[in-house]
Amino acid sequence: MKDFQSLSQQEILALAISLEEEDERVYADFAEGLRQDFPASAAVFDGMRAEEAGHRRRLIESYRATFGEHIPLIRRQDVKGFVQRRPVWLVRPLGLDAVRKQASAIEVETRRFYERAAVRTGDASIRQLLDDLAQEERTHEDRAQELREEKLGPRVREDEDRARRRLFVLQIVQPGLAGLMDGSVSTLAPVFAAALATRSSWNAFLVGMAASVGAGISMGFAEALSDDGSLTGRGHPWIRGVVCGAMTTLGGVGHTLPFLIPTFQAAFALAFLVVIVELGVITWIRHRYMDTPVVSAGIQVLVGGALVFLTGVLIGSS
Repeated sequence: MKDFQSLSQQEILALAISLEEEDERVYADFAEGLRQDFPASAAVFDGMRAEEAGHRRRLIESYRATFGEHIPLIRRQDVKGFVQRRPVWLVRPLGLDAVRKQASAIEVETRRFYERAAVRTGDASIRQLLDDLAQEERTHEDRAQELREEKLGPRVREDEDRARRRLFVLQIVQPGLAGLMDGSVSTLAPVFAAALATRSSWNAFLVGMAASVGAGISMGFAEALSDDGSLTGRGHPWIRGVVCGAMTTLGGVGHTLPFLIPTFQAAFALAFLVVIVELGVITWIRHRYMDTPVVSAGIQVLVGGALVFLTGVLIGSS
């Protein structure tokens, strides 16, 4: 890795060409990754990609006029001082806000590079070009805003907001809700059966933790292995698995923690109240994100929870 201060004028131009080519391809990846769900935002990044392509052509013309046809391959990772970026192809699905933030960071970094490079360049024409490109990168974000205003009208923004909500529901809410329901409901029977059978808060706590963690691991792997998200649009399988597993464990731990109270009657009563709260939260999530009517969601959740709870009570009392 070489220090920026030691680069020659030829190497600075070669590096600038490489940076513009990389930025151009990054914006193309952004556009392609957003095209299916956010076509208007994809058009914004298509416009930014075209601008970076124009910068690269101007740099190549300047390089050819001064140093000839051969351009040495000098990449950002070969020079100290650049921020390491995670490759776009490793980030799927692309989040709209995250992409726009990364694009802004790219422009700031590139602008600072041109400003530093111009100071170290002796050739007047090259220095003028680098100064011009620095100014264009400074206004690039303004241009991006203009493209947004041109491409993203109120109706388009509304459509993209709906698409973003749909992706959030598919990738986060659905696996999280499935885990929360499973953790909250399926662990009721073993926890309360153990509590009533042993009349020991500590024994009920141990059974509840074992059931919650075990269910979380099982549900996490089941969700992660269900599909890879390539056809369903449900996102990265392991992210879904982690969300589902964590919410499953949380759902069971919620009504298990009260059994840390030594007094059995108080622990049992508090655990019962926590169960009511958990079922209420599940009902609200189903209504808020799954468009299920409140009454219908409440009946479904409460009936299922009540049946499992009664099962635990009957087994524990027998």
